[in-house]
Amino acid sequence: MNLPQPQALHDALLAHPGALLVVREPSAPPRPAPGQPGAASDYVQATPEIFVAVLAHDVPPGGQGGWRVMAFNGHVDLGTGIRTALAQIVAEELDVPMSRLEMVLGHTGAAPNQGPTIASASIQISAVPLRRAAAQAREHLLMLAARQWGVAPQALCARDGAVRFAHGDDPRRLDYGRLVRGRHVRLALAPSEQEVRLKPARDYTIVGRGVARVDIPAKAAGELAFVHDVRLPGMRHGRVIRPPHPGRDAGDFIGRCLIGVDRQSVAHLPGRVQVVVRGDFVGVVADREEQAVAAMRALKLRWKPVPPAPDLRDLAAAIRANPASRRLLLEEGDVEAACGRGAARVRRSYVWPYQMHASIGPSCAVAEFRDGRLTVWSGSQNPHMLRIDLDRLLKLGEDRIDIVRMEASGCYGRNCADDVCADAALLSMAVGGPVRVQLTREQEHQWEPKGTGQLMDVEAAIGADGGLLAYDFAVRYPSNDAPLLALLLTGSIPASPRTLEMGDRTAVPPYRCPNRRIVCHDMAPLVRSSWLRGVSALPNSFAHDCMIDELAHAALADPVDYRLRHLDDRRAIELIEATAARAGWRRHAAGSRGRPAPDGLLHGRGMAYARYVHSKFPGFGAAWAAWVVDLCVHPDSGRIDVRRVVVGQDTGMVVNPDGVRHQIHGNVNQTLSRCLVERVDFDEAGVASREWGGYPILGFRDLPPIDVLLMPRQDEPPLGAGESASVPGPAAIANALFDATGRRFCQAPFTPEAVRAALAA
Repeated sequence: MNLPQPQALHDALLAHPGALLVVREPSAPPRPAPGQPGAASDYVQATPEIFVAVLAHDVPPGGQGGWRVMAFNGHVDLGTGIRTALAQIVAEELDVPMSRLEMVLGHTGAAPNQGPTIASASIQISAVPLRRAAAQAREHLLMLAARQWGVAPQALCARDGAVRFAHGDDPRRLDYGRLVRGRHVRLALAPSEQEVRLKPARDYTIVGRGVARVDIPAKAAGELAFVHDVRLPGMRHGRVIRPPHPGRDAGDFIGRCLIGVDRQSVAHLPGRVQVVVRGDFVGVVADREEQAVAAMRALKLRWKPVPPAPDLRDLAAAIRANPASRRLLLEEGDVEAACGRGAARVRRSYVWPYQMHASIGPSCAVAEFRDGRLTVWSGSQNPHMLRIDLDRLLKLGEDRIDIVRMEASGCYGRNCADDVCADAALLSMAVGGPVRVQLTREQEHQWEPKGTGQLMDVEAAIGADGGLLAYDFAVRYPSNDAPLLALLLTGSIPASPRTLEMGDRTAVPPYRCPNRRIVCHDMAPLVRSSWLRGVSALPNSFAHDCMIDELAHAALADPVDYRLRHLDDRRAIELIEATAARAGWRRHAAGSRGRPAPDGLLHGRGMAYARYVHSKFPGFGAAWAAWVVDLCVHPDSGRIDVRRVVVGQDTGMVVNPDGVRHQIHGNVNQTLSRCLVERVDFDEAGVASREWGGYPILGFRDLPPIDVLLMPRQDEPPLGAGESASVPGPAAIANALFDATGRRFCQAPFTPEAVRAALAA
């Protein structure tokens, strides 16, 4: 099996006799801001980080010179297509064909440390140094050709992997291979404050055009792409047995539950079964996968009784009762006085459920401990952060741990991909050989860090003219700091509650209001949780845009016009107007409002808008997005049929229009599923949703036509598109449900049972 060898590749590039490298001298990664996710480390690697490499190789017979380009980024492709988009950015700045370019993502032994792949930041942030590195390389190649020909660099241009004369009839050309052959040049990546000559957007020929995903051919041909398919010589198979508190990772009992292991219960099984125990971590290793599965099922364990899990049947009450620290984010004017003199006043509490990443394939990893070094083939979205955690667990030193990043099941947040790497590492070190570990469906469902539940309390008032007068918003967000499970089960770190300040994403509504107060109640988690697409911004926006819709109706205003009246952001206004026009929005038109149409159904239309604002408060914005949803409700069953979704998005410069459209489709599909059917169930042990019957997701037959409108902003910087389109979705659906039923829906998911209860109220 031809496995990636990132460390060997990195070392070979640093010694390559015909190479132009753009590098960054290594330094310790920045420490996470207080209250934000991440792990601190003082590790500094010994060699430079490579961003772009232009390489000469052997000249084919009769050829002009062999060459290729490699580019490196610390973020990974979670199915979003950023491997293709990043390649387009580099190919554009270097003026090379995509076929000559290879993107290398995420490997700790080769890619720069740019933090975890989160917050829609890959194109918006981590691509910036890559683009600048490619531009530096192009300018240096122009300079090399200018010296060779004795002309000014301004007389030359780069095109199709060669330097040529920009004007006139001079036919001379030098391809990149001939320019770097026999040289080893390292350029220091220019600091962000240093000007680098970038190609103007008007000259783009690759960025802004649809390009086929570069990862699809290998997947279609069955070539190695996924971590699940990694095989090593002598590889054995492992399985883990989790303790009887599924999805709970805080409390005095964590890591202290195991009483005893009956190793004889598996001694008769074939496959040279070995049992590995360290604290509450229990695993089995066998020669074949089915043998490991049989041993996992047969191994007899004795556990202590565990305290009952929090009662989450009334999620709002459970979150409200959880101890919290009040953090004032913003206060303007006098909210109480303004509410008191308002012509109309509305109070609502909005509830968002615990949800899963629900990756179709359970997490998998392969680990090999050899000669004092650990190599892990992983589907992590956080390779460099995972390396820190594994060092905390194993005490090897980060310089002795390599994470080889392979593709895995999509997650759009943190599933069990990191946890299973620690499982494989512990088992490999215990048995002295390579071990592959794949979780069961039940383990993935129960133990993956959940997208957290959330409670938003809103009070708002409008004046006599219908204008927004006061807005009082408070969000309660059980934290999402989910340490590596093996660190807790082995007792390597205490299982004390941990609180992150993550509930403030998009906590400030986008609408103008003279009196407003925004508060975040930070609290420890109720169950094991981590970030999920849209983090806290999606529920916060659910509350904001349901409330603004209700206020519009109280003011007897059209919902679109009312939003526009209270927006100052020109790009937001233009996006909403364009999306409404695309959807054929009719001002002041009303849906069924609880009165069935001649077809017996309740029909409704709703809209919502949001800009995803993320990172440490006050944060910064990714793309703007707006939805218009058409749906109908079957009043007898409560079933919702979404008939059409129109999504407008302003992503700034669009690198790959096809890729952005695909991302928006994925956002819509997942958001519909989260709004209509997804909710984690709990019992006194912990997570009770163990399989797809207990945690359904939306099927293909339930997906509506999706019409995507991309705003033309090619002269603007590119913005994150991975999550932005999901953020307005829940409010748009809830607002359409109001238009259909005449009832306001403030708690997701909007199941048939919830609809029937609302109609019967």
